[in-house]
Amino acid sequence: MNASLIAKCFEVNGQLVSVVPYGSGNINDTYHVIFRTSYSERRFILQRIRKNVFPHPEIIMDNMRIVTDICHAKLKEINEDSDRIWQLPKIIQTHDGKDFYEDGNGDLWRAITYIASAQSYETVQSNDHAYEAGTVLGFFHNLISDIPIDSLGYVIKGFHITPSYLEQLDAVKNTPYAKELLSEHREARTCMRFIEERRDFIPVFENAKAAGTLKLHPTHGDPKVGNILIDAATGKGTSIIDLDTIQPGLIHSDIGDAIRSACNPAGEDANDLSTVRCDIDLFASIWRGYKRHAKKFLTEADYLYIYDAIRILPLELGLRFFADYLNGDTYFKTRYVGHNLKRALVQFKLVESIENHEFQIRKIIGV
Repeated sequence: MNASLIAKCFEVNGQLVSVVPYGSGNINDTYHVIFRTSYSERRFILQRIRKNVFPHPEIIMDNMRIVTDICHAKLKEINEDSDRIWQLPKIIQTHDGKDFYEDGNGDLWRAITYIASAQSYETVQSNDHAYEAGTVLGFFHNLISDIPIDSLGYVIKGFHITPSYLEQLDAVKNTPYAKELLSEHREARTCMRFIEERRDFIPVFENAKAAGTLKLHPTHGDPKVGNILIDAATGKGTSIIDLDTIQPGLIHSDIGDAIRSACNPAGEDANDLSTVRCDIDLFASIWRGYKRHAKKFLTEADYLYIYDAIRILPLELGLRFFADYLNGDTYFKTRYVGHNLKRALVQFKLVESIENHEFQIRKIIGV
């Protein structure tokens, strides 16, 4: 359905001026929308949430409504004494008072407020930027830490359950198409060997949960550096966006994913694998920012698994990219043939660098 027509379904004053693609997400279609009146301008973000990726998109909106309502109530008081104005997107309802519009294909469209005078970056720009990214995530985790997890639904069942992704790979690798790719491409065989060498490590968090060592918390689900907004006026982190994957989980998954995206200055789509590495200075900065707020809720047991989180999240993402490649690129958006294979290689190179820096990383964490 036409995004311009859908944009008009939401409760926004004025006339529609433009609807243009926005951001570089791998899954949802996102648009920047502008409405104008004779005296004002209103900008917002319009997103289509694909039902073939999120079978129950209404859960996304239920979780987002619960979390944003609670957070905005808290932020009114927090911002009075803070060193910055903390922000969070807010849901814009449709003309008939709903949190989303459902099109004829069953896809869900939602509109959320646009946080102006702030910018996100796909890669970390400096140590200060890394520190602010960590600060925002730590603040957000602290903000949502007392939300009962039984009030939140599961948007994606099995999300960040790394052994499940391994099972999916095991199921697809013996299909004729996957066998052909593995036979023809040396890099594909390299990825397979890399995963096999770390197979025993993959259940580390499921084992910790089963033992009762680690507990579930509300999580963001996708706290990559590109989802952290930096205030253009102050240079301070102001918000975390892209709240689709809020659900119960381990905060270690968020921590690992944030560090995965922030400590590799080459980014997820690096063309030259030799540039991919875990930058220890960037890691130290993001961890220092995160601890500023997270020390209020992290337990002693949580600290013991931070290194494992840093190691397993790029391994997990690489595994997912690689499985999608062997399955014909059915999940992640791709820009060229072999894109998911290249993405997997980048993540595995990052894992290798993290493993080589284990001593330094543990020293910075303090365990």
